[in-house]
Amino acid sequence: MGNPKTALYAGSFDPLTNGHLDVIERGCRLFDRLVVAVGANRNKNSIFSLDDRLRHLREACERFGNVQVASFNGLLAQALLDFQATAVIRGLRAVSDFEWELQMALMNRELEPQCETIFLMPSPQYSFVSSTLIREICQFGGDISPFVPEPVAGELRRHFTGRTE
Repeated sequence: MGNPKTALYAGSFDPLTNGHLDVIERGCRLFDRLVVAVGANRNKNSIFSLDDRLRHLREACERFGNVQVASFNGLLAQALLDFQATAVIRGLRAVSDFEWELQMALMNRELEPQCETIFLMPSPQYSFVSSTLIREICQFGGDISPFVPEPVAGELRRHFTGRTE
């Protein structure tokens, strides 16, 4: 069969959303192996620790037989080489995401000429979901249960409000 086609889907996943899982599920159908990698960015103030985010992803991705959950430091172009991936998957929610994502894709290709970027549009019910919005809704007591896996929702509620329901 030759070398399996591997893609890399990288992000902070803080928190993991159902929109991320939608992209992961569709990426699994396109590639033999999908590496979902949490960027360990020290400059970001994360709600969840790197270990928590990896745990959330592992639990949510158990149902996919071809997903590997990992973390990486540094440049995405280097992670692509480290994981022996041939493509990067990125989710695009809106036109406003495109300019930044295009710049990133072109820079990644400049750094690693073999790097191809595949843009996936979210399913309509997730087109407005972002980790930033989820954190804000939860912080002010809104219902986030339609937007994140339940274990993540519970941990977010505890973080912001001390409530579990």
